[in-house]
Amino acid sequence: MDIALIERIFPFIVQSGWVTIQLTVVSLLIGLVVATVLVIARFSRFKPFRWFATGYVSIMRGTPLLVQLFLVFFGGPQFGLDFSPFMAGVITMGFNIGAYMSEGIRGAILAVDKGQNEAARSIGFGRFNTMRLFILPQAAPLMIRSLGVNTIILTKSTALVSTIGVVELTYSAQRFVTSTYKPFEVFTIAGIAYIVIIAVISMFVRGMETFFNRDRRAEA
Repeated sequence: MDIALIERIFPFIVQSGWVTIQLTVVSLLIGLVVATVLVIARFSRFKPFRWFATGYVSIMRGTPLLVQLFLVFFGGPQFGLDFSPFMAGVITMGFNIGAYMSEGIRGAILAVDKGQNEAARSIGFGRFNTMRLFILPQAAPLMIRSLGVNTIILTKSTALVSTIGVVELTYSAQRFVTSTYKPFEVFTIAGIAYIVIIAVISMFVRGMETFFNRDRRAEA
């Protein structure tokens, strides 16, 4: 590995790595909002809401993220929606990952023993309070695990926004390859940067899982 090359590109890797983190965080926040709406719709008693949520998830999971990104960035101006590359990226990734997260949250809720719901309802708790006080606390560890996996997938997916000109890790690496003609070294450094970011996310998720499991053991 060329030490001089590392010293040359390191500041740019750090800078573009920060952009990757921003893309991940903003997309994740959008995704959480989308997922919450979808989960509420999936458990709604109003059938059209359930149909809409099911259809939305099917479309988002059934089409490539890159195609969705191009539709938003290149197709948006036809409808008066002229997004910057960064905004197009976070909107597309947020609405995409929201579909996946909603399924993880829904699965965690359904994994809770149905008897918990029946017991809470039998002693007078309404649907909302049953979900808030009994179901969600028990589903939380599974939700955290699912959200962690989706966040890691989202972080790696940010590389796709390099195709529309966002200067994140992959874009910076591609630029340095064209100027240094050392693709192996440059992409190895970029790969290490992704590993570091994902390792931090994994540590945070494990900490959250431990926290929720400790709370459950304390309550038990």
